[in-house]
Amino acid sequence: MGGARFFAEASIPAWGNILVWSFEHVETSGGIQASLAGRYATALFGLARDEQQIDAVTRSLDSVEAALAESNDFRTLVSSPLVSRVDATKTIAALIPALGVDPITAKFLRVLAQNGRLDELRNVIRSVRQLAAGHRGETTAEVTTAHPLNDRQVAALKTNLKARVGRDVAIETKVDPAILGGLVVRLGSQMIDASIRTKLNSLALAMKG
Repeated sequence: MGGARFFAEASIPAWGNILVWSFEHVETSGGIQASLAGRYATALFGLARDEQQIDAVTRSLDSVEAALAESNDFRTLVSSPLVSRVDATKTIAALIPALGVDPITAKFLRVLAQNGRLDELRNVIRSVRQLAAGHRGETTAEVTTAHPLNDRQVAALKTNLKARVGRDVAIETKVDPAILGGLVVRLGSQMIDASIRTKLNSLALAMKG
């Protein structure tokens, strides 16, 4: 009975002293459900919770995300509008053993392909992480940096953000060389841009004035 919820789409310290912000709003499950990917994520997370498989599902989604990062073919399958639902479903079914995902995630991937929504996969993964973090009493911060963070930097960032928001913070990191340096932190509906790119743009605007 729980699996049926998938099918009803229509209802469904290198940065100096810059971490001195106040976050007043944290994304909730209600906010997540406002998007299509959020509704899929909520359905997946709800089933994982009901079946006591949250850890298994989140590990599986980590594996899927890693495969997306490593495989051009997988990224094309997920993002190309030229791939039919039938072909996408067949390909996903063939890939599932190699991905090593749990049964709940395997079924979810097939449903996503059947519904022609594989292009929402990355957003679904992000939303499930937010829901899992909330379930653990954490909130999730998406942190973008020009270069990968080491373990010490991630730990320092978690400590600083926890002091600001008053609860544990799970860190989801992204690398974007275009920001040049510094970092951009998104926590719920709040975003703090402390990137070098933005500082340079602001300086350029100030000089024009």
